[in-house]
Amino acid sequence: MALLATSWCLAQTPSNLELFFKPSDTLNKPRRNGVVITEVSLASATLVGLNQLWYKDYPKSKFHTTNDNAQWLQMDKLGHVYTAYQMGALGADLLNWSGVSKKDQLLYGATLGFTFLTAVEVFDGFSKAWGFSWGDMVANAAGTGLYVSQELLWDEQRIVMKYSFHQTKYAKMNPEKLGDGLAERLLKDYNGQTYWLSFNVQSFVKSNAIPKWLNVAVGYSGEGMLTGVHDSDPRFYNQNRSRQYLLSLDVDLSRINTKSHVLKSIFGIFNTIKVPLPTVEFNDKNGIKLHGIYF
Repeated sequence: MALLATSWCLAQTPSNLELFFKPSDTLNKPRRNGVVITEVSLASATLVGLNQLWYKDYPKSKFHTTNDNAQWLQMDKLGHVYTAYQMGALGADLLNWSGVSKKDQLLYGATLGFTFLTAVEVFDGFSKAWGFSWGDMVANAAGTGLYVSQELLWDEQRIVMKYSFHQTKYAKMNPEKLGDGLAERLLKDYNGQTYWLSFNVQSFVKSNAIPKWLNVAVGYSGEGMLTGVHDSDPRFYNQNRSRQYLLSLDVDLSRINTKSHVLKSIFGIFNTIKVPLPTVEFNDKNGIKLHGIYF
């Protein structure tokens, strides 16, 4: 009997998961309330954690602004664009799953990243080590605008912002700034980060001969950076900073045909990352470089 009961439970699990992940056709108040409570709780806990684990180690100051637009070859600004875009997409998707109207998805969901990053920016404004950056705010708005504008114009995301990363030699040269260990370097080592705009070909060309999932991606990265600006620290003055512009194919995982809402959710998570594929690099050091596989 126990074996039969266990088998029945396992047999039911896939259908229960599908039912859970399936977006609601009408407003599902328990889902909506759960989403709102969870987002507010996680955002609040994250901000409290940042304040206790990060900002408390640095002296406070009166609220002030800073102009950091020239730092890190603007890679940090693209990080803000990406974060605002992806958090906004997540917020809208969760409200869509709850059956919330399209208008409210964009108004309250797609602005999730901008709202959260604004709060972080205010924290920076009261920290002597940093400052409130209008450049960061513009980048946050750009990320939110990239998502919202496409929904208003096309009712879909034809251009997806993605991220990729590879390990570099530079992090070991200044681990305080660029991260000590892989987890930190994923966020801090701008030399290894690449940000992409991934264009879905079929949605623009409207040809059935083109796979729905095929994308063309253009990317931007920088390397040779040990500090924010070239002469910010005399210990790292001899920096060979350069920009790279990249062209590659990509896969829009959200457009792969499947009836499984579980798989759609999984594809949605991994669609934030650029699929490693052959890439052409254009740079200001030695012209054109080919990569068999680029991360």
